[in-house]
Amino acid sequence: MARWDLMTSDEVGAMIAEGRDLAVLPVGATEQHGPHLACGCDTISSETLAQMAGERANVLVLPGFAYGCSLGHTDQWPGTFSLHPGTMIQAMVELGRWAMANGLKKLLFLSGHGTNDAPLRSAILQLRYEFPEGRFATMGLWDISPRVAELYFRDGADIHANRGETSILLHLRPEMVRMEHAFDVPDVTPGTHFSYAMPATTPTGVVGSPADSSAEDGEMMVETIVTDLANWLEAALAEDWPELPQGPAA
Repeated sequence: MARWDLMTSDEVGAMIAEGRDLAVLPVGATEQHGPHLACGCDTISSETLAQMAGERANVLVLPGFAYGCSLGHTDQWPGTFSLHPGTMIQAMVELGRWAMANGLKKLLFLSGHGTNDAPLRSAILQLRYEFPEGRFATMGLWDISPRVAELYFRDGADIHANRGETSILLHLRPEMVRMEHAFDVPDVTPGTHFSYAMPATTPTGVVGSPADSSAEDGEMMVETIVTDLANWLEAALAEDWPELPQGPAA
């Protein structure tokens, strides 16, 4: 087991002392996911998949952070809580500081929500400045590998509560899905030049084809994600610092 919140202080310290100095911080959101999917989708997905991959790679996994930057959902539909981007940046910086204080040297923010990306990248800029001896990375679940991205975006580029997200929860947490209310909404953003809040792109809060979802599809997606994330974690844990090229002779 490598789940931080289920381990004792001595167990955490011993694991870091052994050189397992990488941790994953799952970052989700609490937001509407249409009439068929529970509002904790992004948090439950990132936290559960991180835990499964962390167990395979023997890497520490922190408790999931359940709030993200969800301003694009507005108050059109019930269910959403959002942090201001600046607030989220500050929260991630403070968690990163504590990660370093615990002796960690590497931290991955694993996001289950797309618009967490900008605050997470901004937080990393600050953390790299404060802790030049530390290493930080962020990725969305869909960024783990090309084949994972292909599975996530089968039904659109600007998806939400779509086939992939729904299938994953049908496999992991079926009690969070109401398939009788699943309704497909095509992605209308291809060819657009600006980014748009959800009320401008969907009447239901959904974009994609959740009606095509299944637990079997979710099982396949979960195995693909966990395998590729565990491989990423193992490679990241073993990664050396880049070798600097030779500078000009004095």
